[in-house]
Amino acid sequence: MRQNARVAADYRDDYQELVDEISELLGAPATLENRDFELIAFGAYDSEGELDPTALDPVRARSILTRRSTSAVRAWFEGFGITRATQPVRIPPTPEAGVYRGRICLPVRHRGVVLGYVWLLDDDPGPSDAQLAAAMPVTGRIGALLADEARAGAGLGRELRAVLTAEDGWQRDMAVTDLRTALGPRADGPHTVVCVAPWFSADPDDAPSVRTVPHATALCTVPWGATAQSLAVLVRLRSTEVTAPALVTAARLVKEAEGVVGVGVGEPRVGLAELGTVWQEASAAARAALAEPRFAPVAEWRGIGPYRLLSALPPRSVQDPVAAPLLSPAHQELARTAEVYLDCAGQAGRAAAELGIHRQTLYYRLGRVERLTGLDLDDGEDRLLLHMALKRAHLG
Repeated sequence: MRQNARVAADYRDDYQELVDEISELLGAPATLENRDFELIAFGAYDSEGELDPTALDPVRARSILTRRSTSAVRAWFEGFGITRATQPVRIPPTPEAGVYRGRICLPVRHRGVVLGYVWLLDDDPGPSDAQLAAAMPVTGRIGALLADEARAGAGLGRELRAVLTAEDGWQRDMAVTDLRTALGPRADGPHTVVCVAPWFSADPDDAPSVRTVPHATALCTVPWGATAQSLAVLVRLRSTEVTAPALVTAARLVKEAEGVVGVGVGEPRVGLAELGTVWQEASAAARAALAEPRFAPVAEWRGIGPYRLLSALPPRSVQDPVAAPLLSPAHQELARTAEVYLDCAGQAGRAAAELGIHRQTLYYRLGRVERLTGLDLDDGEDRLLLHMALKRAHLG
């Protein structure tokens, strides 16, 4: 049996204690960021009491409030060689860059690799060289902790991918058991899964860090179609009735994604036994978000209506021939007319208003639809068939 893997929340207190230790050693508030300049922890040490908010320049204030820095700020700081440094680096103030006060950067490394940075303002007088030297061993302990968290996160990602890609039966049961063992007591609470598709990276191991995604317990990439990848995020909830944490996670990932994506959220379940089903729901909702602008960019499975059934069809399944004439470029207007009419439950007045046309024009177009398809729009089953065929066409 594997030992239970720690997750991001377990590391938070450890990081905070180490940052506070550095703040005490240097007599100044310190801030810890990962190598992507995302905030992990910050100390509020101040020799005279509370930290004066007026002392914050725009760059530092934004880092603390939004928990990250812009790419321009990152490039500017990296220009001082902090990615290669093994000792503290002093960075002068540059008001035109929004850096009104100088900085001291303590690189956080583990086995020669930079994993993050400890920052503090370079006041006059600032920390002495002796104080900075005394703080560097603490950054080494932070580096070891960051490396340990990365290994734990990668392990959970592999366990999650195994669950989501395993065939039903004993293979999935074994994968669920492994993931449950890795998560420990957290496995028994309510969870859901968020699907982001397509994910911008083709590398199956290129998923964000758990720490950088709010409410994420584990992340992994999963095949999406023949060549693309999707991103799966396991989100632990307080209740199956409240999906707000998953929606916050989804909103963050929409910002992180490159290009147009669909994001789906599955129905919450207690425990992990039905995680494969939750993933199917999240994937279906992501497909619906890509197909229907009214769902985009984030769709919950509970809210996608007929796409619950339609998305279960294989992505490249054959389209019903009844809709083929309407789906040609020459008849796009007729296809939209038919779909709006059926969306409006066959109420001509509502459909005409929705389309912005006269009712007689609507009747004329519907007559053409009947002649092209051979269907009778007064027949309930014919209407159902056409409606589902038109909706299915959106999924591609």
